[in-house]
Amino acid sequence: MRRMMGLGAAGIAMLIAASSVWAQQPQRVNVRGTIEAIDGAVMSTKSRDGTVMKVKLADNASVRGVVKKALADVKVGSYVGIATMPQPDGSLKALEVLIFPDAMRGVAEGHRPWDLQPTSQMTNANVEVMVAGKDGQELSLKYKDGEKKIVVPPDVPVVTFVPGDKGELKPGAKIVIIGATKLEDGTVEAAGVNVGRDGIMPPM
Repeated sequence: MRRMMGLGAAGIAMLIAASSVWAQQPQRVNVRGTIEAIDGAVMSTKSRDGTVMKVKLADNASVRGVVKKALADVKVGSYVGIATMPQPDGSLKALEVLIFPDAMRGVAEGHRPWDLQPTSQMTNANVEVMVAGKDGQELSLKYKDGEKKIVVPPDVPVVTFVPGDKGELKPGAKIVIIGATKLEDGTVEAAGVNVGRDGIMPPM
């Protein structure tokens, strides 16, 4: 009985420790909005819902420009990230298409929930097949754990990344930050920023 009680106590202690570690994990958030002001390394960013968030840039924060491309630039073999909405018939309809540069091939590969819109999803994968359909291009994307078929309507925004610099981070610039760390005081810390070129809002 004592041995069982000891094992039970040890198990409870392990659960408490695991819960403590889980609680200490930093919260990751995506930031989408327009830069309102900059004070040193801190950007005041107005989000899509009108709230203003303080974003602290890491000392070595990277900046990538986001530029327009065309659906014709997506080829078989391209590595893409496509945000989608599930349709009533079970198919996936694209909300945007990001063509990754070759140097970023394999980044965040897979299929997962996404916060661009309620119930939206994200697939980062290689384009295996492209077929013209009645509602747009039908893409078959293959990743290490599976495959998804996505319909891309003609009006869906298509973009890619290009090298950028911190000089592009100024009031009025439209930005997206993926996976920023939310701090206890409500601000977020970013290791990288994606900034739209020519006034475009990065659609990711």
